[in-house]
Amino acid sequence: MGKGIPGLEQTCHAFFVAALILLAVMVVLCLIRAIIGPRIADRIVAVNMMGTIVMVIIAILAVMLQEGYLADICLIYAMISFLAVIVLTKVYMGVYLEKKQEEEKNDGSV
Repeated sequence: MGKGIPGLEQTCHAFFVAALILLAVMVVLCLIRAIIGPRIADRIVAVNMMGTIVMVIIAILAVMLQEGYLADICLIYAMISFLAVIVLTKVYMGVYLEKKQEEEKNDGSV
């Protein structure tokens, strides 16, 4: 990366470090949203965003460190993150529907 142009290596390295710092701050903000989110949907979206940001961090590290295996790890992490969000959504929908049926049953018996 930047073998022919003087100063390009340092510029790319500085850009990658700045991007990694910004993404780390964004992960912390998403974690805060996941903790204090007023609704379950906000928490699920925050977890999904954290997964996406971590994938971008891994991809930047793969380019920065010139390690190809990190791209494979990024793909595996993408699949696991996707499945985690799907499972969280299914659990949330099950709890929501169960609560709704219980409310309807209580309203009908009164």
